[in-house]
Amino acid sequence: MKILDKYRIKANNINLFETAFTHTSYCNENKGTESYERLEFLGDKVLDFIVSEYLYKNEHIEEGEMTKIRAAHVCEDALYEYSLNCNFGEYLKLGKGEEITGGRCKKAILADVFEAFVGALYIDQGIEKAKEFVYSTVIDSIKKNEEIFNDYKSLLQELVQTNKKSLEYILVKESGPSHNKEFEVNVVVENIIYGKGIGKTKKEAEQMAAKDALNKRANV
Repeated sequence: MKILDKYRIKANNINLFETAFTHTSYCNENKGTESYERLEFLGDKVLDFIVSEYLYKNEHIEEGEMTKIRAAHVCEDALYEYSLNCNFGEYLKLGKGEEITGGRCKKAILADVFEAFVGALYIDQGIEKAKEFVYSTVIDSIKKNEEIFNDYKSLLQELVQTNKKSLEYILVKESGPSHNKEFEVNVVVENIIYGKGIGKTKKEAEQMAAKDALNKRANV
C-alpha cells in the first residue's frame, strides 16, 4: 500500500491495514471479510490518548481548555480533513452501491477510516509509531491553529475572571531601532507580577507574558 510507504511503515500484518479501509458495504458483498468498525473503535481511544497526552505535557492550561482543543481537532470535520490530506479515499473498499453514491468522498466514512487507520497502526506497530503518525497530522494541525491553541491572553483572562480578580499588562521596556524594536511586558494580577514576556511587538510580548504566567501554574 502506497500510504504505508508514504509514512515509512513496514507492516507486520498487512491484513490489518486492509481491514482499516474496508467498509461494511464491501463486507456485505464479500463474505468472510471484516469491516473497519472494530479498528475504528480502538483508534478513537488511541487518538484521544495521544492528543490528551500532548496537551498535558506541552501546554499548561486548564482541563476545560484542553478538552475544547482536543474536541476541535478530533471531531468528524477535522478527521475528514486529515483523511483527505492522506488520500485515504483512494484505498477504500466499498460495496457497489456505496461506490455509486460517492462513498469515497463521504465525510462520515473518511472520518471513521482515519480512526481505523490509527487503530491498525497501534496494533501492528505500537504506540510510538502511532504517535508519529498522529503528530504528523493531528498535532501538526493543533500547532498551526494559533487562534485556538496559542491565545494565551484569552486563556489567562478566562482564568482570572473566574476568580474575579483584576488583570493588567504593563509595558516595562521598549528598546532597539524603529525597524527592530523589542518590547518587555509584565502581566500583573491584583498588583502582583505573575509573568514576564519579550516580543517584537507589544502584542507578542503580552502573549509571552500570559504564557509565562500559565506555565508557572500561577494561582491566579
